[in-house]
Amino acid sequence: MKIVLIGYMASGKSAVGRELSQILAYPFLDLDDYIELKEGKSISAIFADDGEIYFRAIEANYLLELLSNEDDLVLSLGGGTPCYGSNIDVILEKSISYYLKTSIQTIHSRLMHEKSKRPLVASISKDGLQEFIAKHLFERRSFYERANYQVTTDNLTITEVVSQLVENQSI
Repeated sequence: MKIVLIGYMASGKSAVGRELSQILAYPFLDLDDYIELKEGKSISAIFADDGEIYFRAIEANYLLELLSNEDDLVLSLGGGTPCYGSNIDVILEKSISYYLKTSIQTIHSRLMHEKSKRPLVASISKDGLQEFIAKHLFERRSFYERANYQVTTDNLTITEVVSQLVENQSI
């Protein structure tokens, strides 16, 4: 079984994915980490050296590669992955997908503590961050909401989110 976690940055996809993979005894992969490994450079460097179009093309190829093999897997995606090309269709065809739905306020609070580690928001002013998140979520929500299931993550611990996935979604 392939389990794919989608949602905006700082929604907890990687943290939830790691814990879920331990419970299920499935390997865990973060798509961005996989891309960095395969390409031999960071996501930031890929964007800087090759551009976003190149990045989105290889992202789609690696997503298809991971979802097309026979192995069980818990996979967390970058926030934009489902929103480009036919990625959401591939996700829906080849996996069980979960949208970790997180409020603008929660994302904002989390990102304020890790802005420097997030290239997409590192240069955005503290005052402009909430508006940036709101705009992005508005643009991406229709893709995220196509996931097979949704779990609202606000005010929940990682363990509580994983419990909801396992108990309520029959994983």
